[in-house]
Amino acid sequence: MTVLFCAILLGLAAIIPPLRRNKFYLLNSALIVVLAYYVENNIFRIQNILSYKSILLFLVFQLITINFTTFLAYGLDKRAAIKKTWRIPENDLHTLEFLGGWIGAYIGQKVFRHKTAKKSFQNMYKLMIVLEFIAIWGLLKFFGLL
Repeated sequence: MTVLFCAILLGLAAIIPPLRRNKFYLLNSALIVVLAYYVENNIFRIQNILSYKSILLFLVFQLITINFTTFLAYGLDKRAAIKKTWRIPENDLHTLEFLGGWIGAYIGQKVFRHKTAKKSFQNMYKLMIVLEFIAIWGLLKFFGLL
């Protein structure tokens, strides 16, 4: 299972160039691999790694870790804004939102009061949510689940 998850995450990074430069995607990938390793060695082992259970487990891990990572990114960016140091590029934040971290982004915006007044950022944030749902709908349609 850990090997499959590594292959999926590396494959995504190979296919989507912005992911290679996004440090928070790398953090997210590391968290998923650690979770998969822990579950595989301490809780249960999935016999058929290509089963729907392993894919579902990957999606659950992805949603949990990407929202945590996105929330963390918003907090670090707010701290950097206050200290006037290096900032996280908006494209990186939007990439995290598109990958499923829009809930973490929403909570991060509210908790840290960050990026809430900038209209162009908010418009792109809303577009990322719409694009994510379109991508999910397309994947479900492709796999015949709709």
